[in-house]
Amino acid sequence: MLKKAGFVSAVAAGIMMVGGTAFAATGDTTGTPDPTFGDAYHTFIEGGGALGSGAASLVAGAYTGIATTPALILHSLEHHHH
Repeated sequence: MLKKAGFVSAVAAGIMMVGGTAFAATGDTTGTPDPTFGDAYHTFIEGGGALGSGAASLVAGAYTGIATTPALILHSLEHHHH
């Protein structure tokens, strides 16, 4: 179950990121110089790093939340029954 939650979270994050960049890229580019190969390469590398870091954070957060929630609920109920 935890693997499914992480996979679904990563897919959802990827779809949001791809959709957001697709809509953001539809602006008017008249008069804007074309990027050089070096610019494109560095943008690609930075974007890939950000995507990987974001996906890893999302999966880790989801996994931690799912794994610790039952214990937190039981701990909370334990204190209210005294």
